[in-house]
Amino acid sequence: MAVEIKKVTTRKDLKRFIRFNYEFYKGNPYSVPDLYDDMLNTFSREKNAAFEFCEADYFLALRDGRIVGRVAAIINHRANEKWQKKQVRFGWIDFVDEAEVSRALIDTVKEWGRARGMTEIVGPLGFTDMDREGMLVEGFDRRSCFFTYYNYPYYIDHMAALGYVKDVDWIEELITVPEDEATIQRWEKISDFVLKRHRLHIHEARSRLSYLPLLKPFFELVNLAYAPLYGTVDLSDRQIKKYSAKFAPLINPNTTCFVMDENDRMVAFGVGAPSLASALQKHRGRLMPTGWIDVLKAFHRNDTVDLLLIAVHPDYQKKGVNAIILSKAMKGCHKLGIKQAETGPMLELNDKVQSQWKDFQTEQHKRRRCFIKQL
Repeated sequence: MAVEIKKVTTRKDLKRFIRFNYEFYKGNPYSVPDLYDDMLNTFSREKNAAFEFCEADYFLALRDGRIVGRVAAIINHRANEKWQKKQVRFGWIDFVDEAEVSRALIDTVKEWGRARGMTEIVGPLGFTDMDREGMLVEGFDRRSCFFTYYNYPYYIDHMAALGYVKDVDWIEELITVPEDEATIQRWEKISDFVLKRHRLHIHEARSRLSYLPLLKPFFELVNLAYAPLYGTVDLSDRQIKKYSAKFAPLINPNTTCFVMDENDRMVAFGVGAPSLASALQKHRGRLMPTGWIDVLKAFHRNDTVDLLLIAVHPDYQKKGVNAIILSKAMKGCHKLGIKQAETGPMLELNDKVQSQWKDFQTEQHKRRRCFIKQL
């Protein structure tokens, strides 16, 4: 049977689009599903603030009525304007190991982009860099974080066969948390020195609720610090409000650090959260009716922390401020019994962020790639 491409036009189709990934990777020990409700909101034109400057359509590949692939076609007009590009993005792509299927999906995105005046196709990318991005090209035997893609190894062979080449790579590190007291004390001394030298202090909090007023300046600092990075655009006020609500439950005071100047202006932050991977795998992306119980357990009994975001104000970069964040995170991990920390994707050429791990025992255990091709 020939491959049929069907545009998602109904809520029923959208649910099938989301659930295909869950079924496709069912039982896979390395894939961590998205939260189902988050995906419904992400793909909703009414609920996703990125549609203020993005347009998108979603497509299913069918054979004899059975789903054999999916893909999202996205244009981020704000990113294209900032980076002076005419790019259409493909994202949330999955397909069976058949060249006819992958070609049909990618060709659909190409034609969709051409019809809107685009000259390049890139991906996998989401609406913004806060979405999952990058196709896994190394580390197929490692479990994903809850905020990163997993894909089968054959995906990259399909991309090569279709003529796609590397645009940029991200790498992920697995960091062993130091346990010896001497190392912890050394980092604490460095942290104290930097705090005093630059008249900084750590915002201390007893609960997650006390962090709520900091979330808006937190994302404003994300806009500032991440501005030079690949494909980024400033988050809008509506997006900041959305991501604040999403991040707030993940904040753990023991593995989170907000650094403030003498005027209580945020100049740096680091946010880590106990890994939710096992809980999400067990419940296949659903918090209800009982998934939330295992998520709560993961916050209190875990040996791995996911390093979600870290940023330093440009005025304070290369001044040792990262040591403040790392020192607090080490003490928090030691307190919680955390044995290892997993970074999110870091741009391969971003020496600033990668250099902060040089004094730790690390293992580069994953690599993911954004592909590109001229239309």
